[in-house]
Amino acid sequence: MARFSVELREAVDPLVLAVDVGSTGSRGGVYDARGLPVAGLRHKVPHSFTTAADGTSVIDPLQVLAEVEEIIAAVARPDLAGRVAAVATDTFASSLVGVDAAGVPLTPCYTYADSRCAPQVAALRAELDEAAVQERTGCRLHTSYLPARLRWLRETEPGLTAEVARWLSLGELLALRLTGTAVVGTTTAAWTGLLDRRTGDWDPQMLAVAGVTADTLSPVQHPDRPFTGERSPHPVLEGAVWFPVVADGYAANVGTGARTEGTVVASFATSGAVRVRVPADFPRVPSGLWAYRADASSALLGGALNDVGRAVTWLEETLRLDDVDLDAVLAADPDPTTPLVLPFLSGERSTGWASGARAVLAGVSAVTTPASLARGVLEGVLLTYGRVVAVLTEVAGRPQQVLASGRVSQDLPGLLQLLADLTGAPVTPVTIKRSTLHGTALLALDTVAPDVRRAAPTTGPTLEPVAGRWDYYAERTARFAELYAAVVS
Repeated sequence: MARFSVELREAVDPLVLAVDVGSTGSRGGVYDARGLPVAGLRHKVPHSFTTAADGTSVIDPLQVLAEVEEIIAAVARPDLAGRVAAVATDTFASSLVGVDAAGVPLTPCYTYADSRCAPQVAALRAELDEAAVQERTGCRLHTSYLPARLRWLRETEPGLTAEVARWLSLGELLALRLTGTAVVGTTTAAWTGLLDRRTGDWDPQMLAVAGVTADTLSPVQHPDRPFTGERSPHPVLEGAVWFPVVADGYAANVGTGARTEGTVVASFATSGAVRVRVPADFPRVPSGLWAYRADASSALLGGALNDVGRAVTWLEETLRLDDVDLDAVLAADPDPTTPLVLPFLSGERSTGWASGARAVLAGVSAVTTPASLARGVLEGVLLTYGRVVAVLTEVAGRPQQVLASGRVSQDLPGLLQLLADLTGAPVTPVTIKRSTLHGTALLALDTVAPDVRRAAPTTGPTLEPVAGRWDYYAERTARFAELYAAVVS
């Protein structure tokens, strides 16, 4: 595999420090002007969400702040002084923290997976024209977004919400505590469900529905507009500009090399997504997808899946898989006796938006083996990807190629053959590590080093659809839809 990094002595200035706060940890690294990670200048701090059976999914924002401070201390070496021109951050999308007037958190950080506001989603669906809301904001009414979450907090914690001076995403909080300044990038704002996708401004109706005003939210800035903080968290970063926090999905698309319209990207991490860049003013949002305004001229159209790496972890922890090679299981020819699985361990986002959905196993018998059940779960995960791709074609046309990235696709490359067989499109794995972090750095470099040629991400061999498997996956897709209609819809 080609090396995708550079030694510090060969790095081309200016440098960028990029930070990515994901579902399983915070990581950061230094990139040169070509977008190459600088060897030895990266650091990761693992973490996990606090979850509970009632739908709780939170993390302590001050814990994440400490993680980012540790990352900065680890990579901002004295010999980088004067070379770091910018700091750029992405976080998992749809995060929320309430702070007081001094910027001190009053709440945990609520994550995209917190589903305790499901009753408020139901109430909003009865109160509003959901199709009109989705067309205007690009977002459905769902527990992942903030209109229902803010209403839930107002109804269940009125005393607490009365004390909140500002509502911030996690990335805004980090910037506020590190630099004294907080602005929100367009993509992060779009992931809230409170942004008008056409104007790029906060949507007055959804603010009213959520019970907040624009002055309790940060100003929205496109990702190419940096700001200068009131202070620097580290001497090496003195003079560096900071960029508005962006959502990890947007950064992941950029980091895989999908900088132009029409390139479909499938991400395989703890959660997953399929995304394609489209013009900002495209006319209609399909009901099964979301459309997030990205910058002045473009949007991301796609769908998100809650359970990808999470499903793999569940398999490994629940079944007796000590002697089972999951990638070998994926490499086997399809078997019609494989159980059919709806893999919704933590609810569904795209395409049905059933936040209360749970996993369903069908066709399991006394002779079903752990390997067969594992194959069924992983096929179910890929079938959810296929459902998103099918709806994407209504706007972007049939994909001619899919770029695939993420830790899970690298750990289990057999997933990508299933994706090719299921969609009928060639799938090319992007083999660089930390593609999301890479994309965050690239977005900053577009502004601070516009004239430097970027290094192309490394890729693996393209996987072509295997002849004869299309009919099998078409039949599985139809059965998946029937089972979904019977137990979820």
